[in-house]
Amino acid sequence: MKTKSITRLSILLTVALILGYFENLIPLNASIPGVKLGLSNTVLMYAIYMINIKDAFILMILKVILSGILFAGVSGAIYSFAGGLLSLIMMIVIKKVPDVSIIGVSVVGAVFHNVGQIAMASLVVENKYIFFYLPVLLISAVTTGVLTGIIAKYTLKALSSNNISTYIK
Repeated sequence: MKTKSITRLSILLTVALILGYFENLIPLNASIPGVKLGLSNTVLMYAIYMINIKDAFILMILKVILSGILFAGVSGAIYSFAGGLLSLIMMIVIKKVPDVSIIGVSVVGAVFHNVGQIAMASLVVENKYIFFYLPVLLISAVTTGVLTGIIAKYTLKALSSNNISTYIK
C-alpha cells in the first residue's frame, strides 16, 4: 500500500472515529436502545463513491476495531462488524442499481446494518425472538439513513466541486 493511500485512509479513519465519538454524546440510546445516527457512515460512503471498494472495506474493518477499543468493547465490536459488513456489501450492490440516489444507498446501508446486528445478536444470545425488535430498528434506520444520506450527498458535492477531494484522494 502506498504512502498516499495509507495517509488518506488514516485521515478518513480519524474523521469516522471523531464522528463516532460525537454520536456517543447524543443521547438517542436513552429513548430507543440500539439507535444511532450513523454519521460515520458518511465516511464509508465517501470511500465507496470517491475512492474504491477495497479501501472502503479496509476502512470499515479498522473503524470497527478502533471503535470497539475506544467506545464499545469486544461485544460492541462484534455487533458492529456484522452490521458494518452487511451494510457495506449492500451499499456497494445497491449503488450499482440505476437511478438509486446516494440517499437511497444510505438508507439501504442503515437498514442492513441493523439487520446484521440483530442477526449477530440472535446468534450470540441464542434467541430468535430478538428479531421482534427489528421493526423498531428499521423505522429508525430509514429515518437516520435519510439524514446521513443527505449529509453525505452535500458533503460529497462540496468535496468534488471544491477539488478538496484531490488532496484526500
